[in-house]
Amino acid sequence: MKTVKDYFGSMVFDDRVMKATLSAEVYTSLKRTRNEGKKLDISVANAVAIAMKDWAVSKGATHYTHWFQPLTGITAEKHDSFISPSPDGGVIMEFSGKELIKGEPDASSFPSGGLRATFEARGYTAWDPTSYAFIKGRTLCIPTAFCSYSGHALDKKTPLLRSMEALSKQAIRILRLFGNHTAKCVRASVGPEQEYFLITKEMYEKRPDLCLTGRTLFGAKSPKGQEMDDHYFGVIKPRVAAFMEELNDELWKLGILAKTEHNEVAPAQHELAPIYATTNIATDHNQLTMEIMQKVAAKHGLVCLLHEKPFAGVNGSGKHNNWSIATNTGQNLLSPGETPYENAQFLLFLCAVIKAVDDYQDLLRISVATAGNDHRLGANEAPPAIVSIFLGDELNAVLHAIETGSPYQGAEKTQMKLGVDVLPKFNRDTTDRNRTSPFAFTGNKFEFRMLGSSDSIACANIMLNTAVAESLKIYADRLEGAEDFETVLHEMIRKTIKDHKHIIFNGNGYDDNWMKEATEERGLMNLRTTPDAVPHILDKKNVDMLTSHGVFSWEEIKSRYEITLENYCKTVIIEANTMVDMAKTQIAPAIEAYASDVAKAAVTKKALDDSLLCSYETGLVRKLSVLTDQIAMQVADLEKALMELSDAEDVGAESAMIRDSILTKMEKLRAACDEGETVTARSYWPYPTYGELLFSVK
Repeated sequence: MKTVKDYFGSMVFDDRVMKATLSAEVYTSLKRTRNEGKKLDISVANAVAIAMKDWAVSKGATHYTHWFQPLTGITAEKHDSFISPSPDGGVIMEFSGKELIKGEPDASSFPSGGLRATFEARGYTAWDPTSYAFIKGRTLCIPTAFCSYSGHALDKKTPLLRSMEALSKQAIRILRLFGNHTAKCVRASVGPEQEYFLITKEMYEKRPDLCLTGRTLFGAKSPKGQEMDDHYFGVIKPRVAAFMEELNDELWKLGILAKTEHNEVAPAQHELAPIYATTNIATDHNQLTMEIMQKVAAKHGLVCLLHEKPFAGVNGSGKHNNWSIATNTGQNLLSPGETPYENAQFLLFLCAVIKAVDDYQDLLRISVATAGNDHRLGANEAPPAIVSIFLGDELNAVLHAIETGSPYQGAEKTQMKLGVDVLPKFNRDTTDRNRTSPFAFTGNKFEFRMLGSSDSIACANIMLNTAVAESLKIYADRLEGAEDFETVLHEMIRKTIKDHKHIIFNGNGYDDNWMKEATEERGLMNLRTTPDAVPHILDKKNVDMLTSHGVFSWEEIKSRYEITLENYCKTVIIEANTMVDMAKTQIAPAIEAYASDVAKAAVTKKALDDSLLCSYETGLVRKLSVLTDQIAMQVADLEKALMELSDAEDVGAESAMIRDSILTKMEKLRAACDEGETVTARSYWPYPTYGELLFSVK
């Protein structure tokens, strides 16, 4: 019987395969490109292409594709076969270095935000040699960047790679000042925890809102939800366990380090967490994970929901972005060590992150801004929309001592007393267990918790990498010219703590008083919705920072503004139109049919005994009639508001109209329909209820 070790990475053209199939010279050259960013020679590309093709064909592959991540938020691929005609009428299998390095897909139908002119439909894909090629089905997938005819980035990978280079460049400058001359680069690493829901395909197909939008637009609260906390970490149901087992197998074949699986808080909700990987590889892996989750679920008669808030009234799904930075030699730059107070290098990198999060809190919020995530942020299962940092008791004490110049006493190690002698004794963790914090230090990494379940992790890491690179650049510029390094270093750390301590919050982010304290006393930003947040990407400080590090050009920043708001508008408009259709064609007729039958029952009852008042039937018919009138009125209001969107001058104005008008009218329509569900006999209701959806998987 094969073990995981036997087939892990079996569908990946990884380092093991390259070492076995490439000459020593080619392998060394490619390794240098991967690890040090050296330019790739075409002769090396040709040798890699031949080996890659031979390996893929031996695994049953017939096609190849340049696999890329356009600004749709999902992946894209165009398949070409390896075959070429031979003189004898047969075919030969060919694949060249030129085909490996560059592809030319049509870019006309991908979002561009004005980066692509109508007559410049062609786009280019360029091989990313730092991310391993892999086989999916019978196709060799080559991870690539994607750009327009004019050279602008049309994807999420290109700016991610740029941000990684920017961070590495500035971090190396700092390391050199501390006497580290061996590290050649600094890599940002990520481990994204992925939450999701599983429901039966049968139930899913009976809900047009789920099929068209990924979330339920209607649904009265189930008598039982997550109140008992009995699903969290509970025994995994056999059908779900079978899904998880196959999912792990498929992920492991692709070299994805799926590590942890468990039930989450809401009924039908689950989580998968991988081991860390370099950020661009982790991004590729997370996109693959979401795709494979949905494919494997279908094989088990299930549907995997990745929407941030598929069900009202229970927890939504997020994605915790565990982020750290380390040298190519393996030194974690965010590891405090045994004595963090004496670890100046760690403290400087810690301060760089604190400064970055404070200075660019708006960019971090923008990086997770979607219509779906707006429903989740600030609810009692997700961080608030206000960005803050949690450091834990020990680091708080360290920073306080530095700021005030007082002696550092050290955080007291509290030993856990469990009251049973046979159980081992251990110290309580002094880092984060505050699940309400959007950005928390968790030992040797930071956990950014605001990402939505369906998000690409590229966006958040682009902003985080670049913002930290900016802090490090400011530090390096000053320290490199300092006459007294130690004095300037200490003063710089102290000043950072003093200037940016208002972003550090260790309390309950769900507390109503926190919003007032954060905005009125600390001056933090509360960007509650996507239309509130996204315009800030055009603020001068943000444009200057992003362009100075070469992560985005001005044109690329403007395009992201346009595309993000366009996606927001399109998402909500689709939802609103779906609501109108469901309410008009299914929900209102169902309530009317029930009201009619109740009225007929009253007439029959009265005919049998004229003395009967039929007060129950009369009251119910009256209530149902009022509800159908309300639904008709709310539908008309929503339709009118949707028509008025055509008057918007630009996408910014349209998104504001949606935020201020459309969403409010959608909520009112939902409230009337959900009340109708609670008073209409189950046999008349056209859709599965929340109870049926959330508890459908046995």
